[in-house]
Amino acid sequence: MAYRLYEGKEHARSYWKYRIAPTDHLIQQVLNFLEKHMALMGRPFELAVDVGCGSGQGTLLLAGHFASVLGTDVSPAQLEMALQHSKKPNITYRECAAEELPSADGSVDLVTSMSAFHWFERPRFLQEANRVLKPRGCLALLNYTLDMQLAYPDCCSHTLNQVCKEFYAALQPYRSAHLGHSSIEIYREAYESIPYPDKEWHECVWVERPMPLSSYMGLVESFSSYQMMLREHPQKATALSQNICQRLMSIMRVTSVETEVVVAVKYFYLLACKPQEA
Repeated sequence: MAYRLYEGKEHARSYWKYRIAPTDHLIQQVLNFLEKHMALMGRPFELAVDVGCGSGQGTLLLAGHFASVLGTDVSPAQLEMALQHSKKPNITYRECAAEELPSADGSVDLVTSMSAFHWFERPRFLQEANRVLKPRGCLALLNYTLDMQLAYPDCCSHTLNQVCKEFYAALQPYRSAHLGHSSIEIYREAYESIPYPDKEWHECVWVERPMPLSSYMGLVESFSSYQMMLREHPQKATALSQNICQRLMSIMRVTSVETEVVVAVKYFYLLACKPQEA
């Protein structure tokens, strides 16, 4: 069965507040791939399904390009958060498993999953995506690595990021066994397993976002490994986060956790087009 995380209301709020959604440029790469392979089908695109949509950041990015967008997730708390922030009339949300989508055979132009595929029962989900996709419809799976980097003016980036690496290393023992050592390997394996002849693999796509240092801390604290540490050893998790934050501020020579830094996140993604006759 798929793994169920990020289901508490507080965690859903953190997910919405801190998670870094794909950029418009990344979404455009997905749309360019889709347009190239559905050129003979005409536009506008009819239906996109965003699976494991969480609080809906990625779903919102699709709304301007499709007649309708469906976001699905197993978490009622995440969907409640998505509904609170959804102002687009063509978006709907459904609570369901990634492996049991509420779409008819051959009805979907684009199936996406943004930073969620690694939690699914992956072979079953890929079969389900194949079922709902139209001929020439496309699958897009996106995620980013944990090794984010920080930058701050007039500050040694190497020293700053050594502290960040210590943070990530301390969380590694709490990483779910379902994810293995590196989630990028999960996506590479999926790419190799997809039998479609038209597919692409992209990695090392850096996305930079300015944000307060407090938001960077909140981002890392929203990850499943920190949440697991928080559940098992709450005092240890809180002390770790506070220590890392204080050390970063010391290196930056600042006293406010609201000081703005630039966070660089390394995205990777796969794109695959279902053949005309699959």
